[in-house]
Amino acid sequence: MKYTLGRLGLFLACMLVLVPVPLNLWVKLMLAVVVSFALQLVLLRKWRLEMIGQVDQAMARRRQEKDKLRAALAGDEAEGTDGDQASR
Repeated sequence: MKYTLGRLGLFLACMLVLVPVPLNLWVKLMLAVVVSFALQLVLLRKWRLEMIGQVDQAMARRRQEKDKLRAALAGDEAEGTDGDQASR
C-alpha cells in the first residue's frame, strides 16, 4: 500500500513541478508519468522489494491451499489419513 501511495506522491510532485511550465496539459501529464516512473525505480526500491516479497508470500500460500484442495478433492488426503490410522 505504501509503495502505491509513494508512486502516486511522486507523480503528484512531478506534476506540481510542471504546473508553471507553459506546455499543453496532456504533455505535462505524460512527462510527469515518465519522470515519476524513472524516479520510483531509484527512490522507492526498498518499498517495491517489500511489496514483491508480500506478493510472493501470498502466491505461495494460495498455491499451497490450492494443492491441498486438489488433493482433498482427488481423495488423496483421505487415503493418507486412513493409512496413518491403519498403522497404529
